[in-house]
Amino acid sequence: MRILVLCLSLLALPAFAQDRTQTLADIKAELSALMSEFTALKQELVTTGAATTGAAGGDALQRLDSIEAELVRLTSKTEEVELKLNRVVSDGTNRVGDLEFRLCEVTEGCDIAALPETPVLGGDAPEPVIVDPVTPSTGPELAIGEQADFDRAREVLASGDFRAAADLLATYAQSYPGGPLMQEAQFLRGEALTQLGETSNAARAYLEAFSGAPDGALAGQSLLKLGQALGDLGQVPEACVTLGEVGTRFAGTVDATAAQVSMQGLGCP
Repeated sequence: MRILVLCLSLLALPAFAQDRTQTLADIKAELSALMSEFTALKQELVTTGAATTGAAGGDALQRLDSIEAELVRLTSKTEEVELKLNRVVSDGTNRVGDLEFRLCEVTEGCDIAALPETPVLGGDAPEPVIVDPVTPSTGPELAIGEQADFDRAREVLASGDFRAAADLLATYAQSYPGGPLMQEAQFLRGEALTQLGETSNAARAYLEAFSGAPDGALAGQSLLKLGQALGDLGQVPEACVTLGEVGTRFAGTVDATAAQVSMQGLGCP
């Protein structure tokens, strides 16, 4: 599935798509308002004769024409960027959905018809969970009970009870969507499922960990584990593309070195 390569290379961009789309909308609105004001000013100068009598400068009309042309160019460029961004978001969403479909195909008991619709990359974030207003925090705020639930799941995983840990981490992911510990929770769930031999489900967890935060602390390791899991599932071409992306995105890291070793073991070109 070589279509994965573009998906992986573009995942970081749609992570900020909502903010950028809002910025583009603001720019377009400001340009439109500026163009309206400019047109009114130009019409006033032409009507009063100031543009030709020298009251506004001998070459005022030429300067006005030049400014107008630049405003038109900027408006056009903004629309062009918006179209490109929309294509990136759409393409990235489709490719993540395709990978979800392919992982479901190799997962025993997975019902393709029951797969939820892939959320738009960079779309609206889940509604924040109410947090304890009296709890001081120097980092990202956690929902009430979130840290305790996460710590419990991690302790169970450390004890070697991988089934219970996987279940607790799955419950955590459903209870605290969009939380600051989500990437680590998904990654640890992938580790637990790997220990249980549920490789395809583990691959899905690693994919969630990476796609949810492509620049997060565990992004490189999640992508590495995803590539290795795909190799274990016999999807060697997809594994090679994914592992190669680790070296591209996280060059010079331990994850990139490990990915190179895995690629050699799979006989990747």
